[in-house]
Amino acid sequence: MSTEKHHISTYMSHGVVLTILLALTALSVGMAELHFGAFSVAVALLVASVKGTTVLTYFMHLKYESMFTRIMVGGVFVIYVLVIVLLFFDYLFR
Repeated sequence: MSTEKHHISTYMSHGVVLTILLALTALSVGMAELHFGAFSVAVALLVASVKGTTVLTYFMHLKYESMFTRIMVGGVFVIYVLVIVLLFFDYLFR
């Protein structure tokens, strides 16, 4: 017998997440017209990270997973941020 709780996402929550993702996509497209200089890639990666986190949280149901799974995914994001920061430092000091 399984003791796991099952969850059912509502259409309203999916609609809200869809609206957020569409707004972030519009922001990404709009940023192509703006020029942030050396920070253009950093801003684009930040928006992409927020979109990825939104998808992981709601569409992949990470919100309802155990704390261990959340910590593991958070660790992956920490490694991702470290790699990006090291990449930018390498690019900056060349």
